[in-house]
Amino acid sequence: MAIEFTKMHGLGNDFLLFDAVMGEPLPTVMQWRALSDRHRGIGFDQAVVIGAPRSADAAASYRIFNADGGEAEQSGNGARCAIKLLHRRGLSRAGELSIDTGAGKIQGRVHASGEVSVNMGEPSFDPRALPFQADAAEATYTLVLGTERVEFGAVSMGNPHAVIRVTEIDSAPVARLGQALQAHPRFPRQVNVGFLQIINAGHVRLRVYERGAGETQACGTGSCAAVAFGRSQGLLQEQVEVQLLGGKLSVNWPGPGRALWLTGPAEIAFTGRVELDHRTLHEGSH
Repeated sequence: MAIEFTKMHGLGNDFLLFDAVMGEPLPTVMQWRALSDRHRGIGFDQAVVIGAPRSADAAASYRIFNADGGEAEQSGNGARCAIKLLHRRGLSRAGELSIDTGAGKIQGRVHASGEVSVNMGEPSFDPRALPFQADAAEATYTLVLGTERVEFGAVSMGNPHAVIRVTEIDSAPVARLGQALQAHPRFPRQVNVGFLQIINAGHVRLRVYERGAGETQACGTGSCAAVAFGRSQGLLQEQVEVQLLGGKLSVNWPGPGRALWLTGPAEIAFTGRVELDHRTLHEGSH
């Protein structure tokens, strides 16, 4: 089995995109892991599998797989890459299109500058939406990780996020705390962990330890969750610039009852073709 793919990235957060073929199984968990290997495979943080639309007004649908082979509900940068690719295929109208996803339908817009905006819906602070095991929704939660008490906010952007506010992200223990919180049993489906440094009401810095991928150069839904958390605490304004390791994203959220928009670049790195080992393909694989 061969896959014709497009490699894309949003600020270095990179993706393998390809079209699902009717009747063909998708790669197995082990094949996803092999493909994501940056030395022996193609290398990516997540894979986006594009399929036929499930509703009349959508241009396509997609599923997202992490580098470890697990399926994810949503990806802000992955969504923007898919929107850019479908736009290049002529599937948008005046630069706008919608896509069916596992987290619901999303709308996207490709600007004349080439940047892509995506409507990420309304953030949810209900712990059941992540899911996170808690008796009730709280502004912040505290868990003990080893000998350390960690305070964080919990936000769903269609996928689960914990946001930890820090004074300086350069020295934040991203790998240690990110890995420990990501796998905490009170997050039954694990969680993405953001480390948020607020510079001022319109500018933040962020590092994200992503579920199934580790720390990435940029995280779209992580940026959305961080700004939503900061807004809920009364610390951020409606329009916020998010500085990540790979560059800047823009998040706009007017507040409760309104949709959040994420804007930034989405670039094609290269296209290619890869052969998969038929012996490890089987019915029922992801």
